[in-house]
Amino acid sequence: MGLLIFIGIFVLLAIWGISIRNNIVRYFNATKRAWAEVANFERQKIKTLETLEQTLSQYTQFEKSTLEKVTELRRQIMNLNINNTDVSQLQHIEKLSQEMMKGLNVVVENYPELKADTLYAKMMDDIQEQNENVGAAITIFNRNVEEFNNTIEIFPNNMVNTLTLSKKPIRPFSDAVAMQNFDYRPNF
Repeated sequence: MGLLIFIGIFVLLAIWGISIRNNIVRYFNATKRAWAEVANFERQKIKTLETLEQTLSQYTQFEKSTLEKVTELRRQIMNLNINNTDVSQLQHIEKLSQEMMKGLNVVVENYPELKADTLYAKMMDDIQEQNENVGAAITIFNRNVEEFNNTIEIFPNNMVNTLTLSKKPIRPFSDAVAMQNFDYRPNF
């Protein structure tokens, strides 16, 4: 009888441990998928950026630095690794994107005929929509990171993780430039 109780307890503990391990894997995979979606939305910008490059290069008076920023942003997005969660690279891409948008606004003010170009207007709307999609994908990514990190850090999950998977916490995306604009700092 004692042997049956011992075997029963062992089986329950094994099932419990497997369940925790599977949850860790599930949350890790959801985080990887969310990161791939962030990279995918960034890469969707490439088509629009390529068309934007062609349109802007047609304006002979166009400022060279803005065209270079568009080209650099497209190159950085192409180098974004879907399989490796590199938040610092994404932060750099978002900074370049913000700088490019500011530069384009200056160009449009200097060259009003560019503002009237319907292709340009459509591309700017597309880029704005894609930036909103990236923002939404980053929000989803950060939620998945939080779920994953909580899952591997709480007890007893941390013991199961250490013994079976050894997954490390993932760093969430944060925008240092945007953070500088806030007077409030939480006391974490």
